[in-house]
Amino acid sequence: MTRPWQVLERVGTTEGPLELRRRGERDFLITLGDRVLMNSANHRSEATLGALACRSLGARARPRVLVGGLGMGFTLRAVLDALPDGARVRVAELNPAVVEWCRGELAVLAGHVLDDPRVTVEVADVAAVIRRHAPGGATPRFDAVILDLYQGPHAGDHKTNHPLYGLRALEAARAVLVPAGVFAVWGEDHDPGFLKRLAAAGFSANAERPGRGGYRHTVYLGMAGDLGG
Repeated sequence: MTRPWQVLERVGTTEGPLELRRRGERDFLITLGDRVLMNSANHRSEATLGALACRSLGARARPRVLVGGLGMGFTLRAVLDALPDGARVRVAELNPAVVEWCRGELAVLAGHVLDDPRVTVEVADVAAVIRRHAPGGATPRFDAVILDLYQGPHAGDHKTNHPLYGLRALEAARAVLVPAGVFAVWGEDHDPGFLKRLAAAGFSANAERPGRGGYRHTVYLGMAGDLGG
């Protein structure tokens, strides 16, 4: 008999209640309204996103990485596993409750990622963080920008003005990357139009769909010049 889900915490948002649920010792869900945002039993594509985004950065002594979206920490775990001790990783998470859950009940799932000294967490919209690092500012640019957000790019997104996946947003992301930087995005569905916008924004782009059979998510990789520089 399947055990029922227990609601550990519920937080009100403009899109409905955000809930952390648990079944057993290590089976967790994060839901928003009637939608499942994250499932601890299925995180293959998130881990692939972090690993592919950082596979070329280990040769750099002090790479700087921006991760948009914390979730249960699986993408961040893969990022940290791929990076050297000198790396610096900034995580922008919109909801402070998610940060607290990853420091508490969820911490064991991804190996206490927020305790890693390379990590800094900011409760903020990642689009605003990208704008703050625009060229000409006082803050250094990034070797990689990784977006692991609910749904990701969809065919119905506004092609120019979407704050994360529109052409202008992609141009802004390209501008905050160092030469040979990487822009990686998780997607619930495959959107060929997003690949075209990445190319239009100056990226050499491709997409991968981790796993075999069944429903597979998409990892988009945009490369700003030759990697390894």
